[in-house]
Amino acid sequence: MSQGLTAFLRPEDEELATKRQELAELESELTERELYLADLENGLAFFEGQYLRSVGVLYAELDEIEAQIAELMSRKHAKDQAAQQAARQARETAEQSKAAVSEERLQEIGARVTPSQELKSLYREVAKRIHPDLATDPKDRALRGGLMAEANLAYEKGDAAKLRAILLEYEASPDAVKGEGAAADLVRVIRKIAQVKRRLVEIQKRIEELARTELFQLKQRVDAAREQGRDLLREMAENLKTQIADAKKRLASF
Repeated sequence: MSQGLTAFLRPEDEELATKRQELAELESELTERELYLADLENGLAFFEGQYLRSVGVLYAELDEIEAQIAELMSRKHAKDQAAQQAARQARETAEQSKAAVSEERLQEIGARVTPSQELKSLYREVAKRIHPDLATDPKDRALRGGLMAEANLAYEKGDAAKLRAILLEYEASPDAVKGEGAAADLVRVIRKIAQVKRRLVEIQKRIEELARTELFQLKQRVDAAREQGRDLLREMAENLKTQIADAKKRLASF
C-alpha cells in the first residue's frame, strides 16, 4: 500500500521527505553535541573550583609573600629600576592570584552542578524543540535564542523546573505555529539543515578551543594520574606548601 502511494508522490514531496529525514538526524546529532559541550564546560568549571580551592589558594599565598619580598627589595634598592619593575610585576601577579580565588569567584564556580540523567534528558528535549538554529525567520530565532540562553543557565544550575517552564513557554508561543505547503516547507527544511550544520561546526570549534586551554590539559593530567592511583592536585599542593615555607623564611630574613 505504501509503495503504491509513494509512486504518486510529487518530486517536491519526495525531496521534502528526504530532507526531513536528514534534518531529523542532524537535529539529534546537534542535541547530543550541545549536551556534550555543556557537560564539558560544566566539568571544566567544577574542576577549576577543585583546583582553586586546593592549589590556587596556595599559589595566591605564595605570590603574596613573593610580592612582599620584591617590595622590600625595591625599597632597599630604591634607585634600581629593575628592582622597582620586579616589585610592580610581583604585586600585579599577587593581585591576580588573589582575585582568582576570591569568594565571589569560588561561589560563581560552585554554582554549577553535576547534571542528573533526568536533567540531561530534559535538556535534550528543550534543545531539540527550541534551538535557535532551527528557526526559519528572525523573530522566531530571537525568541529561541533568548529561551535557549535561559535553558543553558538552568542546566548549569540543575534547575529542571525551569527547563520544563521554558519548553512550555515556547510551545505556547504563536511563533511555534508554522504555515503549511510542500514547497515552503522544503525551503524551510533546507535552511534549517544549513543552520544546524553551521552550529555543529561552531560547537566543534568551541570544543577544540577548550581542549587547547591549560585548564583542560591540567584536568587530563589529573585524570590520568588518578587512574594510576595518584592525587596530582594533592602533590601540587604539598610542593607549594614547601615553597611557601621557604618563602616565609626569606621574608623573615629581611
